[in-house]
Amino acid sequence: MSARRPWAWPLVPLYRATIALKDGLRNIGLLKVRQLERPVVSVGSISAGGAGKTPVVISLAKMLRARGWDVDVLSRGYGRIGHGVEWVAAMGDRVAERYGDEPVVIARATGVPVWVSGNRFAAGRAAESGVAGEVRGANGNHNHNHSHVNGGEVGERARSPKAVHLLDDGFQHRQLARNFDVVLVTAEDLNDTLMPAGNLREGFNALQRADAVVVREDELEDVKERAWKLMREGAQMWVVRRKLVFPAPLLVFTAGLRPVAFCAIARPEGFQSMLTEAGCGVVDTIVFPDHHAYGMHDMERILELGRQLNATGFVTTEKDNVKLTKAMCDRLETLGPLMVVGLEAEFADANAVVSALEARLGEQRA
Repeated sequence: MSARRPWAWPLVPLYRATIALKDGLRNIGLLKVRQLERPVVSVGSISAGGAGKTPVVISLAKMLRARGWDVDVLSRGYGRIGHGVEWVAAMGDRVAERYGDEPVVIARATGVPVWVSGNRFAAGRAAESGVAGEVRGANGNHNHNHSHVNGGEVGERARSPKAVHLLDDGFQHRQLARNFDVVLVTAEDLNDTLMPAGNLREGFNALQRADAVVVREDELEDVKERAWKLMREGAQMWVVRRKLVFPAPLLVFTAGLRPVAFCAIARPEGFQSMLTEAGCGVVDTIVFPDHHAYGMHDMERILELGRQLNATGFVTTEKDNVKLTKAMCDRLETLGPLMVVGLEAEFADANAVVSALEARLGEQRA
């Protein structure tokens, strides 16, 4: 195991004890678990970020919807400035600032309703009723957002016999009951350690709670044997293929032959390597902290590097693009085109995945 922050090793036992205390309180019923009317499929990981949850949520939402399920997504909306329970209106400038970057990416990619709140139970209740109502937050304060959002359509969805909530980044959000736990595991996770020395939110024993563990096809040989040993009997292993999607018609050459890449994601080295493998010859990459809120000063920094390197344009991710205003994009494009690259996750055996989910969700409806 490696430690990203070796100086924090002395704090790991305290973090581990905190996890154990919560598990103990949960086991004796002192931590309340609440149940929504509709079944919940959680998608999460044991690490703090970068496992690839968002593309998997998007893929599952599309797959279930194609099978006739009415799908919505419940998300924390990390870093958002909005309050209470909100339905994500995904278009326009600064929407990521209000709702969080990942919820906006999911809403745009899937077209399904996405609801954000630190209180995911309240978000689920709002999704089932079609109303973002009064919510008491963890601090005891009231937040008011009585807006009706597509009330008739969402209300019909809530009453549908085939309706399901996807809980984004929900593995540790155990105060909300779920019917199926999907957990992503990467090779990096299996070589990591607990926070704060590492990026693991929970130890490997937490994988005993998973109904399905998702591993990347390109890491399968490294991960498969170790992951199987950590999983409970009866759990499934799903293999996912990840690929970058470039805009048509120029694809990898949309930003020219010498683009500068920039991103604010948890594991930027993965984005860099995938660009290289796809034949996109970036001349340099500027990395910002995960969930970074861009400003015009960042555009000037990126633009200056582009000029120094005689760049022909810029390339970034969908997650970054939703945080850029039109003015920011226009500023970059004074040097060259801005290419936005999507990341898609495709299950190697999609039929087995959706069949397993439908079997469990069918039990819930029975």
